[in-house]
Amino acid sequence: MFRCNVIQGLRIWKSYTFSAVSVALKRKPQASRLLFTMVDSQYYLPNDIGISALDCTEAFRLLSPREQLYAHYLSRSAWYGGLAVLLQTSPESASIFVLLQRLFRKQPPAQLGNVATAAGLSPEEYQAFLVYAAGLYANMGNYKSFGDTKFIPNLPKENLKALVWQSQAFQDSPSEMEALWDSCSTLLYSLEDKQKQLGLGDKGITTYFSGNCCLEDAELAQKFLDSKNLSAYNTRLFKKKSEGKSCYEVRLASAVQEGENCAVDGEGETRCGRYNFEDRVFTVSRGDYDHLMKKVSENLEKAKDHAANENQKRMLEEYSRSFTFGSVEAHKEGSRFWIKDKGPIVESYIGFIESYRDPFGSRGEFEGFVAVVNKAMSERFAKLVSSAEVLLPELPWPKDFEKDRFLLPDFTSLDVLTFAGSGIPAGINIPNYDDIRQSEGFKNVSLGNVLAVAYATQKDKLTFLDEEDKDVYIKWKGPSFEVQVGLHELLGHGSGKLFVQDEKGTFNFEQDNVCNPETGEKITTWYKGNETWDSKFSTISCSYEECRAECVGLYLCLNKHVLSIFGHEGEDAEEVVYVNWLNMVRAGLLGLEFYTSESKSWRQAHMQARFVILRVLLEAGEGLVTLKESTGKDGCPDALITLDRSKIHTVGKGAIERFLCKLQVLKSTADVEGGRALYEGYSAVSDGGSHNFLCLRETVLQRKEARKMFVQANTRVKGDSVELVEYEGSATGLICSFTERFADDAEEVEAHLLELNKRDAPCWNSKVPSGRTLESV
Repeated sequence: MFRCNVIQGLRIWKSYTFSAVSVALKRKPQASRLLFTMVDSQYYLPNDIGISALDCTEAFRLLSPREQLYAHYLSRSAWYGGLAVLLQTSPESASIFVLLQRLFRKQPPAQLGNVATAAGLSPEEYQAFLVYAAGLYANMGNYKSFGDTKFIPNLPKENLKALVWQSQAFQDSPSEMEALWDSCSTLLYSLEDKQKQLGLGDKGITTYFSGNCCLEDAELAQKFLDSKNLSAYNTRLFKKKSEGKSCYEVRLASAVQEGENCAVDGEGETRCGRYNFEDRVFTVSRGDYDHLMKKVSENLEKAKDHAANENQKRMLEEYSRSFTFGSVEAHKEGSRFWIKDKGPIVESYIGFIESYRDPFGSRGEFEGFVAVVNKAMSERFAKLVSSAEVLLPELPWPKDFEKDRFLLPDFTSLDVLTFAGSGIPAGINIPNYDDIRQSEGFKNVSLGNVLAVAYATQKDKLTFLDEEDKDVYIKWKGPSFEVQVGLHELLGHGSGKLFVQDEKGTFNFEQDNVCNPETGEKITTWYKGNETWDSKFSTISCSYEECRAECVGLYLCLNKHVLSIFGHEGEDAEEVVYVNWLNMVRAGLLGLEFYTSESKSWRQAHMQARFVILRVLLEAGEGLVTLKESTGKDGCPDALITLDRSKIHTVGKGAIERFLCKLQVLKSTADVEGGRALYEGYSAVSDGGSHNFLCLRETVLQRKEARKMFVQANTRVKGDSVELVEYEGSATGLICSFTERFADDAEEVEAHLLELNKRDAPCWNSKVPSGRTLESV
């Protein structure tokens, strides 16, 4: 009962300023630790957060020495590039990373624990510090990769400072450590409203744009980029005033700086230079993350010496050229060779890939993965690929809205060796370049060892389901999710046609004959010239596309042939269908955690998509889905969501069929206005209507479970062989993996990070008003 009262008290405490809490703590110091945990609990990581090691021992052991070296240098390239995410996340992330690295390089967690005890920290406080450090490493910054909310250390600032001051790192370099602390400690603990989540302008923090940019600046910049046929994927935007006029710098990620010999074949006048555009001045320059991009390119060149074939060599050459000169065209060319590299034993992809965390939806976050093929699981996905041309006509849109030719992709199950970036997904469909996906192809991967640990569920932690559903859910969640991932990636992201009129005026569809199935009228809107899905639909593009892919998965999992491919027949097949749909509606409810009521915005594309699907299925009525508020056994607010399995194939299928067709038609025809109206309507979270979603959001927040973190192995060359270094699945293991990851050049890497961070420090509006931090707690 006490736990429940503490949770209910959060709503009251959230209305207090932190300075008020500080005063209270000074009056009652014995209550300081309890009250600290009552302040904005969603903004720290719990001490018992799940942390698991990704097992790739057997997969790596089976590689030949040449393949191991290839994987090693690709991994090194990915890890160096992954550090750019620190600079893409927040103004303080890089400095916090360096502070932690210096603490743990001098004293590993066990030794530093003795220092913590001497400094007056309780065991719980030191564990909270270790969890925070692990969280920063796992998310590559101090904002959650899944949800984009900030997290802070769950211990008083003065106690953390005492630990730093008594550490060996501080004893060896007091002035440097104090300067490092001063540069990040205020923002490290700040929960100023704008800094609680990532966002643009007043909605949050972003380092994809300078602090003075707003949505209008992002829209203008996109128009400029489109006019120059320049992709936003590897860019950031910086704004300043000059002679009363707004001036913008579009900075490309590259190893070379401006002024160096940086001509790139085929790029002409669309690259670096100064341009007048709509009475503004735009400058395109190179050199963002230059030190890191140099490291990426150097290791790609080393990997090339161990490539298995010519496609891999050409792929790595183009990637290296891309990161050296900031050329997205080179990266696209590398992606073409990657698509041609069918069925490699060691699979990888690297670059500025996913645009989920750009508030405008156009700029890619750096990620790189290296993985080894799981042959048994890949056989199932290969069967799904071979059935794709039979399954695509089953989708609920006319054939004119489907690609003229389905390009059979690779679809493999992989055991991850390395995944550098802000988080690890369950499956991937890449490349994200629309023109390549539409006409040349793509690849799909399912990350098997991630699925094995990420979605293991304990019954006592399953929320919002009745007891009978919990048992079925636990038994069939893994198999059902495997089916959903396969359909989502291959036939979700891989399906659907975009209607385009190219620069020569040529249409890729029969303008006079194709009709809109929703209206019965001829097509009147389409993509023109250099317009892309991301640039047109911008802020909703990521979530909208994830919603479309999730709907494809729900729709096609009803197909018996699909289920048989994955080995499910009869009653077992129906259980897979039921749990897949049940998981989706539950995920829609859980998605409310990722909605910010103050700014009326969503922070996670997939969870917004699942909430939209929940709304669609609730709207279908006829008792298909029921959602009721209740009181739990602990006396706290609770909720129960149920799904009538007898109506999935009728009411459910019909609802998804109609909604999925609308999504595809609006996407195909570039109908931004219609797409926004539809998607933002279903995304709205209110206290009106048949369900009080704002109230349910509070219940979800009270009962949420922290997302798991993963510990990844390191590789290192010893003589002519490569050694795999593994770590335990704990905060300590995760920390050690990172301190050993850059062991050979740690000081150089840290110095470069601080230099890059300092270079752009004036661009961020990061002043924190007094009285709104936990400084005196």
